[in-house]
Amino acid sequence: MERLQQISNHLFAKPAAGEKKASDVVIVSAYRTALTRGGKGKFKDVNSDELLMKLVSGLLKKDKINANLIEEVVVGNVLNPGAGVNEHRAAVLAAGVPASSSFLAVNRQCSSGLMAINDIANKILVGQIKCGLAAGVESMSKNYGPQAAPKISKCVQDASYDAKSCLLPMGTTSENVNEKYHISREEQDEFAAASYQKAEKAVKTGLFKDEILPIEVEIEHDDDDDEDEATREKVVVDTDEGTRPNVTAQSLGKLRPAFKKDGTSHAGNSSQVSDGAAAVLLMRRDMAEELGLPILGRYVATTTVGVSPDIMGVGPAYAIPKLLKACGLTADQISVFEINEAFAGQALFSLRYNELPLEKVNPRGGAIALGHPLGATGARQVCTLLRELSPGQMGVTSMCIAGGQGAAALFIRE
Repeated sequence: MERLQQISNHLFAKPAAGEKKASDVVIVSAYRTALTRGGKGKFKDVNSDELLMKLVSGLLKKDKINANLIEEVVVGNVLNPGAGVNEHRAAVLAAGVPASSSFLAVNRQCSSGLMAINDIANKILVGQIKCGLAAGVESMSKNYGPQAAPKISKCVQDASYDAKSCLLPMGTTSENVNEKYHISREEQDEFAAASYQKAEKAVKTGLFKDEILPIEVEIEHDDDDDEDEATREKVVVDTDEGTRPNVTAQSLGKLRPAFKKDGTSHAGNSSQVSDGAAAVLLMRRDMAEELGLPILGRYVATTTVGVSPDIMGVGPAYAIPKLLKACGLTADQISVFEINEAFAGQALFSLRYNELPLEKVNPRGGAIALGHPLGATGARQVCTLLRELSPGQMGVTSMCIAGGQGAAALFIRE
């Protein structure tokens, strides 16, 4: 009973940047791969297990982490059969994590990478483990397509409008949000253009260099002289591929709607199909201090909500205030919000609903410009957020979730 009270006090105490407890869950390492274009980028020939293996191996090596400290690994993934439970277990073992470490695969759609972090953090908070690795990975090049569409029995569909709405393509739900909340094409294109411009500047000025671990892979090139032959070239991938130069609202305005003839969502104001991975190492503060490891930030809390599946994109609008209320905070106390840009309209609604100033949202661009490897995005956002914050500042990550959900999490930079 005493232990449960300690956990409750920790979870619901108002977070203070200067107050540090031995039982805090802290982040000691957080890296990602570059995000590459699905089907045509430098990771197009690479399976998700290879991406994960090389990222985790690089993280352990770069920060000189003793892999024997890792008691559990949780990996988020959306598209692999079984959320990649077998191949991703193999990947972390190949990266150097000992077989004695347990493994869990999680799939909560676009929040899967964040759910991996939440799962590890909760296990540290309740005393199940002291150190764990959370990650997310997706090869949309390999696994995205008609085979990934949900299959829901007719009797289930007939029982509920919301149940049937879980079959709606994400683009259709985007158009529903735009229509319901009167978000114009011009507003969406302006938001999307700003995402491209911020991301382009961040790449050019090297703001992502610290969070991206270079990954060497092989690319297949078709032989022009022989259709049955392909050559393989080794390349080092260290730069996001989704950014575009000189994107403006006017240039985006020339693109055709993608999901509805008279719609307002299109390829330029929607998230990109991408490949990539991200990993975050968490442990108790006293363990990190005893080992002399640098602490990047502190995990505070995560919340999730359900919303109507036919407007699934509004999830962050309701997950964010639930999180802030649970932590005893107001939006103006948060320095940066990383809100996943599944579509420009849903991101705009979410920030307007919470009256968030645009300059606080995705200061280095979001998924419209950088890409959205589904299972990796939640962890990728944390890697980016921690480097956007100054010591003592608080930041929030949030995203909508297919099927009608939203998630949000709070972190403090140290």
